[in-house]
Amino acid sequence: LYPKVLITADMVAERPDLAPYLGDELTVIAWLWARTVKSPNPAFSHVAVPLASTFILSSKAGKEAYVEPVVSGDSYQFTVKVGQPPESAKGGTTAGKRAAFLCLMSGSPVDYKYIRSEGSVGRMGQRLMAIVADGKKGRVYLSPSEQQANVAREAKPEWSPEMLLPNNPRDFKTPNYGLDKFGDLFTPRQLVALTTFSDLVGEAIERCRQDALSGGMSDNGIGLDAGGTGATAYAQAVGVYLGFATNKMADLGNSLCRWEPVAQCPRQLFGRQAIPMIWDFAESNPIGDRSGGWSVFIDGLTKAFSGCFDNVESHWYGLVQQADAQTQTISRNKVISSDPPYYDNIGYADLSDFFYVWLRKSLRPIFPGLYATMAVPKAEELVATPYRHGGKEGAEAFFLDGMGKAIHQLAEQAHPAFPVTIYYAFKQSETKADGTSSAGWETFLQAVIDAGFAINGTWPMRTENSSRMIASGTNALASSVVLVCNKRVANADSISRRQFIRELNRVLPEALDEMTQGSIDALGISQSAVAPVDLSQAIIGPGMGIFSKYSAVLEADGSKMSVKTALQLINRFLAEDDFDNDTQFCLHWFEQQGWRVGKFGEADVLARAKGTSVAGLQEAGVISSGQGEVQLLKWIELPTDWAPERDNRTPVWEGLHQLIRILNSEGASGAGAMLGRLSDKSDAIRSLAYRLYTLCERKGWAQEARAYNELVTAWDAIQSAMANSGQVGESYSLDL
Repeated sequence: LYPKVLITADMVAERPDLAPYLGDELTVIAWLWARTVKSPNPAFSHVAVPLASTFILSSKAGKEAYVEPVVSGDSYQFTVKVGQPPESAKGGTTAGKRAAFLCLMSGSPVDYKYIRSEGSVGRMGQRLMAIVADGKKGRVYLSPSEQQANVAREAKPEWSPEMLLPNNPRDFKTPNYGLDKFGDLFTPRQLVALTTFSDLVGEAIERCRQDALSGGMSDNGIGLDAGGTGATAYAQAVGVYLGFATNKMADLGNSLCRWEPVAQCPRQLFGRQAIPMIWDFAESNPIGDRSGGWSVFIDGLTKAFSGCFDNVESHWYGLVQQADAQTQTISRNKVISSDPPYYDNIGYADLSDFFYVWLRKSLRPIFPGLYATMAVPKAEELVATPYRHGGKEGAEAFFLDGMGKAIHQLAEQAHPAFPVTIYYAFKQSETKADGTSSAGWETFLQAVIDAGFAINGTWPMRTENSSRMIASGTNALASSVVLVCNKRVANADSISRRQFIRELNRVLPEALDEMTQGSIDALGISQSAVAPVDLSQAIIGPGMGIFSKYSAVLEADGSKMSVKTALQLINRFLAEDDFDNDTQFCLHWFEQQGWRVGKFGEADVLARAKGTSVAGLQEAGVISSGQGEVQLLKWIELPTDWAPERDNRTPVWEGLHQLIRILNSEGASGAGAMLGRLSDKSDAIRSLAYRLYTLCERKGWAQEARAYNELVTAWDAIQSAMANSGQVGESYSLDL
């Protein structure tokens, strides 16, 4: 089913670059296909036209290659060309997001509605666009041949996963186009490969068991599922990892894998947690030794083993059990550290069926109980998914009830001598005039408190990979919040709203100072300052510590304060910093206008309220003013020869933005030298950076937020450079 490609004299005559391969048989790395539908134009309704997102095969400098469709009468063929592609090749047959595609024969629009209708009745096909082979110095791109296409069509799989894809419109797009079974996500040849390798897992287990016995390993016939340790269990353990390798093959061996023209290889389906619709795809060669090949998966698996287990002691072990978090008893008298489900999380149960159907085929003989069901259990998955619970309200009610039961189980069963640590990664997202809150965060905290926990502390912990897809180019969350919880005392008092606010005002300033300045813990270990991206989340810990230690915080009408209200009061605290008058003007003007131009009259009113003037602010060098307009100066617009010692009026705002300018132009060493000349404003500058980051984050100003976050992230390096610069308190002489 995976023939090599013979380079013939005719091929060389058409493509002189193939001359070094004349007479050679090249191993195919991948076959590139485009899905097709019948043309909607009546004149060409008998022609299956391609839905190709691009015709670019390789965009690597000096090795460019592309597909050129050649139309002849009422038919067409694909030809592979090398060299700089024309601009039209980049878009394939696409016609924009709404128009979808254009008919190759007539130029008529092929919209998504038409494609869906054709796919739903089984009239969507596929056509071979190009062949990628393994050459002497890299990839060799070849035009498709009927012989290669026919071999693929002749594949006859003996088995296919016939289970329907879930009714999950957010994460599963292929059912819209008639691909509504898991088996539909694979070509017949891919199904043959996957079923073959899955079936061979059983044979490999028996071969491994025989080899283990021949090597002198004892065996009592007890399998892995029953806790066996002999040759049978050992062989089955090897089989488990062979099953994992087969799953990896499924991820790179389906009809939803894109071809990557820069890296020149297929990309796996799960670049993110969803199954999207892909129009042109790469079918990799499972018996080759390049991306998508079985040998590559095995090599990666053995390397992972080597890295993980070289330094593991033989007496170390772990125990894994599957249980419902709402009813589990495995945490009884245990020290608990838990990462719970999140409010609107990924539908992992739905997505995992993609792998489950293949694991079940390989591993059901080993774990009959684990793979007893046709699909992954989903009914109790604690995610607020509207499509599973009859709408948004039903989903929220299900999640809140289930999360409450799950956290209650932890509270009841945890070892009484130790706190429970609960991880939560969230981003506050709902901004209103009275503060910022997040539905998922509120729901989670409400469940923790209702379960009988008091929150005694919070730790922001760096947990997220900055290279993950969601973090690329964004201010995505970089940390989780770890809540430290103990059971609330049974006879806890209640307090009033006024008493709660008074206690917040007493506790939060010190907590905020520790978070932004860093501290030395009880063991003498230096604790880093909290990054601005995490501050609004980290400050919730001490605030909720106050809120949750009481049985209730009572509003003026006697009702219990909600978690949402408590969060808004805590968040509001971050906005109560105290700076010089000029800086206060800049801060509030920035909140209203950003870097945009505003009216002089409005600026004059605000300046008077803050105890300053527009003229004084212009003198201070933080605004430009003229012709009835006022605008804050960006850091890139500030003078490069600025010296604070010669400046009669240096607001904290000016010092902060000068530091940002220098950090970007000269690095931490230059910024450190300048900070030494602003040492009396150091703490205020840092506080303002945090304040502005929080403001920008709430406004959705990602670019502006990044500058403030980068300054605070580099603060330790800047302070070290300041100490080495010798410029603290440096004096200047006057030439008379």
